[in-house]
Amino acid sequence: MVSNMEPGNQTGTYYFFLIELTNDPTMKLLIFGLFLFIYLVTILGNLLIIIAVSSDSHLQTPMYFFLSKLSFADICLSTATIPNMLKNIHTQDQSISYTGCLTQACFVLNFALVESCVLAAMAYDRYAAICHPLNYTVIMNPHFCDLLILLSLVISIVNSLLQCLMILRLSFCINNKLPLFFCELAQVIKLACSDTLINYILIYLATFIFGGIPIFGIIFSYTRIVSSILKISSLRGKYKAFSTCGSHLSVVSLFYGAGVGVYISSSITVSPQITTVSYMMYTVLPQMLNPFIYSLRNKDMKEALRKLIAKVSSLL
Repeated sequence: MVSNMEPGNQTGTYYFFLIELTNDPTMKLLIFGLFLFIYLVTILGNLLIIIAVSSDSHLQTPMYFFLSKLSFADICLSTATIPNMLKNIHTQDQSISYTGCLTQACFVLNFALVESCVLAAMAYDRYAAICHPLNYTVIMNPHFCDLLILLSLVISIVNSLLQCLMILRLSFCINNKLPLFFCELAQVIKLACSDTLINYILIYLATFIFGGIPIFGIIFSYTRIVSSILKISSLRGKYKAFSTCGSHLSVVSLFYGAGVGVYISSSITVSPQITTVSYMMYTVLPQMLNPFIYSLRNKDMKEALRKLIAKVSSLL
């Protein structure tokens, strides 16, 4: 195929076309309403978590500090994908400019990695609390917690900018249809006419380093946690120790389980519909469900949310 234009002249003039979820006008209306509902629930749920943590003195601990950062990452990741999809459904225009596509891919990659790093930090927090309870406040001091979040942001921003800037060297063909409802880096690279070897090497290297370290950290933390819990003599003590990890384990399983689904669907030749569903499971559902998982399984969070809702109701 012949490139539409040179790489340096693509910005703002070249367009990608995102997948249309359905051609049925009635189904379009239902899908629009469903994703609008999901987005509003995601924003409201995570915003309540952030406000509750910042306003309740009982939640000024490292665990809830990281939870508020996870909620912020959830809001940003959802905002990077769902509003544009709603706009496309409403206007019945699936096009997205080269600049818009690259920007969206950069934000999605950035906040997905931030979420992964925060989950790893939360796992380390549980490890410190269960395996080193006497030194917990020394290990997880405020300065160290801030440093972990800052490191997560720096790693995520550097990785996403490097990956997206490397796309600028590519030229794209006439086939510019993406099999997703948003721009994802690997899917965009597949449409390039020029040599993409360096891009794929960078993707795999970054995934191995920046994606592998959080996963390794989570596995290491829970290996030590399980080992410490098994040494506890009483069943009550074992249950109490493990219950503090229940919510985090649920969120980790949901996030990385969906990530595995995305990897499998991208590696195997499947229909665009299956690929779209797998990416929805990764970029939409975890962000909506995380507040429910933490609020329903955590007494302190439920109490803080109850106080917050009561306070807001009294003001109204």
